[in-house]
Amino acid sequence: MSKLSKSLLGVSLISVLGLAGCTSLGTSNKSTASTDKSKPITVVFYPNESAKSFDGSRTALKKSIEKVTGKTVKLQTTTDYNVAIQAIASGKAQIAYMGANGYIQANHISKDVQPFAAQSDADGGLKNASYNSYLMVQQKDANKYQSNGKYGIKNIKGKKISYVSNSSTSGFLVPTAEITREFKVKDTDTLTQNGKFFSKVLYGGSHQGSAVNLLKGDVDVAAFDDTDLMPYLKVSKGSWTKLGSTFEVKSNAEAPFGNLKGKKVVNIAMMPVQQGPWVYNTKALSKDDQAKITKEFTSKSFADNKEIFSAPNAKTPKLFPKTSAKSQLVKVNDKWYAPTHKLVGY
Repeated sequence: MSKLSKSLLGVSLISVLGLAGCTSLGTSNKSTASTDKSKPITVVFYPNESAKSFDGSRTALKKSIEKVTGKTVKLQTTTDYNVAIQAIASGKAQIAYMGANGYIQANHISKDVQPFAAQSDADGGLKNASYNSYLMVQQKDANKYQSNGKYGIKNIKGKKISYVSNSSTSGFLVPTAEITREFKVKDTDTLTQNGKFFSKVLYGGSHQGSAVNLLKGDVDVAAFDDTDLMPYLKVSKGSWTKLGSTFEVKSNAEAPFGNLKGKKVVNIAMMPVQQGPWVYNTKALSKDDQAKITKEFTSKSFADNKEIFSAPNAKTPKLFPKTSAKSQLVKVNDKWYAPTHKLVGY
């Protein structure tokens, strides 16, 4: 945490993420993986994408990989970010879908972990390929975070907060960078300790878990993103891209939101986050399979798969929300993640 703390000090989030327009791509894969057809390919998912609501998307991904490689694919769901990070870094899993922060941590453990695809922007490119990280509060308390009619985080000091995981980009790294900038925090370790900057600090373990901590009243403020909460929350006022919007738990929301239907939250801070990558372990997956999977994931047929990409305003969102007809997965490499590398500190 000490290295991360130093890197976050004084970093301007928006200026850093402004580098995200870089689209220079390169290749540096040195694979020594076996091409043994009998060896299955394991795909590991974060807790967020391990949710039951994404069963159909995970199955569709499995079929796509099996189709192009001719190999059996195993899906590994998790309840802990670090399990996924260690699985891909060690090569026990050959493919993973991760946030930018988790990828950089895995890459720091093993340079064999490399990104190959990420969700595009609405124009089908990388220039604005981002999603939103929020700091939210319960609707009944929202007025406490307003000043001159505008929402902000000036009054969050001393409150109880929930993060997702210290390996989460949008549920930890970006929100703490924003808090550091706003309050000019000199020691960011205090943002994770009870009784320091916040009276209480909790971790939800997933974006869904962090939202539940807020909705149940266990905390006053919670960090989570839009992509992972779209299956459970609907906009009742404003929009997913407007500060001060109100979101309500859907009437058909699945666990862990079943007993929270109708409860409302308001976003008091909204920060852009680089889209997380699909990565593979270049030592544990053959070059041939790397090429086949990259081609498949960035194909038009993959982008048109309704089990993987959900249409705008779909009642049951899939793994990737399709913000426009051009939404797709596009090739990326480590260089594109320079802004998040800078936030993490390596």
